[in-house]
Amino acid sequence: MTLLLFLPSGPRPYRWIALADGAVTGEGEGVPAIDVDVPVIAITPADAVTLHWAELPDRSTAQAIAAARLVVAEASATPLGELHVAVGDERAANRPIGVVAAGSMREWLASLAAAGVDPVAMIPAPMLLPRPDDGYIRARPAGEGVVRGPAMGFADEARLTELVTGGVEPTDLDRNALTAALIANAATPSLDLRQGMFARRRRMALDWALIRRLAMLAAAILLVTLTIDLVRIAQYRFGADAVAARADALGATGLRRGETVADVDRQLAERLSDIRGPGAGFTATAAAVYAVVRTVPGVELTGIDFSPNGSLRLSVTAARESLPTDFKRALEAAGFDVTASVFSAANGRVSGEMTVTRS
Repeated sequence: MTLLLFLPSGPRPYRWIALADGAVTGEGEGVPAIDVDVPVIAITPADAVTLHWAELPDRSTAQAIAAARLVVAEASATPLGELHVAVGDERAANRPIGVVAAGSMREWLASLAAAGVDPVAMIPAPMLLPRPDDGYIRARPAGEGVVRGPAMGFADEARLTELVTGGVEPTDLDRNALTAALIANAATPSLDLRQGMFARRRRMALDWALIRRLAMLAAAILLVTLTIDLVRIAQYRFGADAVAARADALGATGLRRGETVADVDRQLAERLSDIRGPGAGFTATAAAVYAVVRTVPGVELTGIDFSPNGSLRLSVTAARESLPTDFKRALEAAGFDVTASVFSAANGRVSGEMTVTRS
């Protein structure tokens, strides 16, 4: 079943025609009680919509509407911003263009919503009639007189119709032909005004079967991803164990011959400490201290003693009282902990001792 709901115009109220099984099953005035599953098509008054026909591109609706707006701009004195332009298709070279005030569309949709109706389409009343090959046809669906020509559609008014048709008398459609036209347009509207910003919002219905399939697919993808990660982790673990084994074998070559291998890292550290001395080792510590000595002119080392704990005791002489302090600060800036004794002056020079260790 499909319900054609004719919008009110002037003194005319809502009127409706019910279609089912290829026939008109009911007519009346007002807005009937409508089942939510019954599609409703709103029929706009003929005198509220201006119809044009023009050759338009059929590659996309957006391109067709853009071209139609150019056609309308040349034929209308009303600013395009206040008009709603819709494009239809009658399987002919020229395509129908519906032009209506955007404010009228808003008012119609608001009144329909207040009546609990969200129409699936909005068709101008003249577009309910079939397109004649030539001449004009006339009918009165739901009591509203409309006239159609090959490239024309308008409200049927005695004097206006005669002027528009040039005196050619329209042919009246019989009831069977009108019913067939109504059924055809209800199935496939040749011009639907619900386009662009007035297009019907589709309600999303949850397909639980699809949701379950997607959930199972997501779980399978997650399982496969987890399996791949576990295999990759195992590969990394085996590879790391192999690298560690090779490192232990290589490190063992640096130990004393015949020494039992227990902890290669610790044993190598002990061996290195034995070779270079405790702490940072004598060579590294002495080299760093001499590098600092070169940066403080007037300071000389008269003795060096490397202790078993890794500290280096320095005997220092300087040309001035301030130089030992400068030398101590330079050593600390180089990363040493410095302990200085009391410096004494003799024979024009200052001397004393400093003990340095790596921080």
